[in-house]
Amino acid sequence: MRKSRSTNPNLQRLITELARLTHTTSRAVWRELGERLAKPRSRRAEVNLSRIARHTREGDTVAVPGKVLGAGRISHAVTVGALAFSESAVRKITSAGGRCLSLEELMKENPKGVKLME
Repeated sequence: MRKSRSTNPNLQRLITELARLTHTTSRAVWRELGERLAKPRSRRAEVNLSRIARHTREGDTVAVPGKVLGAGRISHAVTVGALAFSESAVRKITSAGGRCLSLEELMKENPKGVKLME
């Protein structure tokens, strides 16, 4: 049986860049993020803001291998990189003083590593 792959060229390029960054920085978090993004779409993470708020502190940087949803509250500023964001999640993160980034932007800003949320 053939292994199923995403046909999205942007996602394939992102996974390749994550593998390259793993080798240049020797940080396993980027390899793990790439492996989780390579999973089928139905198995990708959907993380609520309440989970991010529980597991982070002021100024933390996290990566989500999927979509960030707006359920819950966040009261401290965090930088979140994800494949996608809901409108309410973007609104709540920015109103708390945080930032929403694409995974490509997050890789460029923090090549040394981030906290992985799932």
